[in-house]
Amino acid sequence: MIRVLVVDDHPVVRQGLMAILRFKSDIDLVGEAGDGLEAVQLILERRPDVVLLDLRLPQLSGIDVMRRVRGPAPQVRFLVLTTYDTDAYIAPALAAGAHGYLLKDAMPDELVHAIRALAQGGAALEAGVAARLLERVSEHASGEELSARELEVLHLLVLGVSNKTIATRLMLSENTVRSHISHILQKLDAQSRGEAVAIALQQGLVQISPGG
Repeated sequence: MIRVLVVDDHPVVRQGLMAILRFKSDIDLVGEAGDGLEAVQLILERRPDVVLLDLRLPQLSGIDVMRRVRGPAPQVRFLVLTTYDTDAYIAPALAAGAHGYLLKDAMPDELVHAIRALAQGGAALEAGVAARLLERVSEHASGEELSARELEVLHLLVLGVSNKTIATRLMLSENTVRSHISHILQKLDAQSRGEAVAIALQQGLVQISPGG
């Protein structure tokens, strides 16, 4: 079962998200929070697998929530669910540790797919966000830290695809893909596939500036 916590300051939004997820056989809703401080408390108490997290919250922002719990609860994975798709919000969220970034107009099936992807160790980014990150990776990666093949694999990691899909697209064995991912995580000092994108931002492999 995937243990999910829903964090949003609007009760209608929280209830709507929980209604979507309540009857999924592989998802267990472990709670809801309406502000950042409550979110931190519940995350540390209930240790969900995935947190659906709004960025703009009372008390503490979603970014502050992620920063506070990453140390004591590193296994928790964060799916940002927001109305903001500008670089000024995307970059700080990924740098703070978000493993996924979806807009609130996403379809219910997209939301469920994203939760499952994060629970399996993947990433999940809204298509426009992923495209913007891929462009920045291509423009700014120096090739000194990552090989050309590793950069190709990183592109697909940003899209949150599985090892099997990466292997198929790049015509590699899954063992080779796992090896490339291991090297990427080691070079970027990342703890997970999703964090590789955030750390690439921090190290300048992926650069996002306000306004494009």
